[in-house]
Amino acid sequence: MITAEKVTVRFGDHTVLDAMDFRAPQGQISGIHGRSGTGKTTLLRVLAGLQRPDAGTVLIDGGPAAQVGSIAMLDQHPRLVCNPRWSLTRIIREPADIARRPVDPVSVAEGVGLDPELLTRFPAQVSDGQLQRACLARALVQRPRYLLCDEPTAMLDPIATADVAELLRSIEVSGTGVVLVSHDPDIISELCSTTTELR
Repeated sequence: MITAEKVTVRFGDHTVLDAMDFRAPQGQISGIHGRSGTGKTTLLRVLAGLQRPDAGTVLIDGGPAAQVGSIAMLDQHPRLVCNPRWSLTRIIREPADIARRPVDPVSVAEGVGLDPELLTRFPAQVSDGQLQRACLARALVQRPRYLLCDEPTAMLDPIATADVAELLRSIEVSGTGVVLVSHDPDIISELCSTTTELR
């Protein structure tokens, strides 16, 4: 379980998160929603250990977040996080290469509904939905216990949104905990077992 207790984050004189508590069990989709500027992405970065809170603690399965290495993130802007000079194959397999662990990009791509014929293409040669699937495959190659998703459908059309939603359900069934950040209450209510609203 991801456990955040009394997390506070300030940017200068502005308090983004004020003594925030949050729980996300493994094997469930936990939702975070709210208006823009309420600290959704900031909370996600704190949970991932990418941002240190000014106060409070975050534990992942009882241990410090920064020391566990069991979290992967899915960004809402796949084109900003992918190297445009890399093929989808290289984008997907990089975490496994770093860990010196074998991976079959074709089977991973098929698992997230990405046509293996696209693996030789570069980001500019595929759609936003296809690139987001490649990013999801890249995240899953890391074998995370928890997947943190920051508005993963924000850049997608309705068909691609439905596909990503179905993929997140299948990830939940596999036992991975998913934390889903969205400003869309319909997505949250459709997918999430528990929800936290930021105001």
